[in-house]
Amino acid sequence: MADATDFGSPLYQAMHSRRHQRQELIRKIEESTGRRLLVYYANVNHHDAEISPLDVAPFQDLLYNCTVGCDLDLLLQSPGGDIDTAEKLVYMTRQRVKGFRVIVVERAKSAATMIALAADKILMSSTSELGPIDPQITIFSADGQQVRRPARSFLDGLELVKKSVEKDGSLNAAYYPIVSQVDPALLDFCEKAIQRSAQFAEKWLNKHMLAGRPEKAKEVARRLIDVEQYRSHRMVIDSEEARNMGLDIEYIHADQPLWRQLWSLHIAYQMECVEQGLANVYETSSISLRH
Repeated sequence: MADATDFGSPLYQAMHSRRHQRQELIRKIEESTGRRLLVYYANVNHHDAEISPLDVAPFQDLLYNCTVGCDLDLLLQSPGGDIDTAEKLVYMTRQRVKGFRVIVVERAKSAATMIALAADKILMSSTSELGPIDPQITIFSADGQQVRRPARSFLDGLELVKKSVEKDGSLNAAYYPIVSQVDPALLDFCEKAIQRSAQFAEKWLNKHMLAGRPEKAKEVARRLIDVEQYRSHRMVIDSEEARNMGLDIEYIHADQPLWRQLWSLHIAYQMECVEQGLANVYETSSISLRH
């Protein structure tokens, strides 16, 4: 069925030619895979690019392009964001589709990795990366700036102070400023945030990708939140490592025609986001939204 914009004026067509080219490429990829393709593309260098409740409405519009019971591919590019919104997007998708694959052309980190864990399979290549899912907590530094720290670091820091007291028999004066600012509510929040991330991963792995293998699902979840295994939240988990930990990864060589199409699509979105200063683009073969 023709897109209504196909009947626009020559000027309109010229102004929207890049979008039409992307959507034509989406149609070609769909013809190749026999599946619907949805694109959630975040400009990872934009301050508003993280997964948030603002994604729900445009994502639902994209899902309308997929008939109930269809097989769906989600091209996902995101630095992560709000875990609760990520799970809502998963619920929305899973209640509509039959088969669900996530395509990670370049990166799907943190909460975006969690979305990928809820798929049946993850498509990756040499350019692709997932990431750890240990929660990050936003606090204010002494100079009033917002900073993000791993939730585990707050708990480990307090444990370090406790061990020092047990060893020396008293509190080292150097720790006075730290202890005076300890917020029990924050520590409780950190503990629950860690549990939340692990439960998310275990729950959705056990439902789909690792269905019938509850112990393996628990093992993978624990590994992905382990800050001893992944000392940096930005560490790269490539296709080989993801497969070795037990995830269902389909590796597509970068020279294969399908991946060249996906890479071309990725570059087109990257250029659009940079040139237009966009945080996110949501697109299908017939729908295009952005902010």
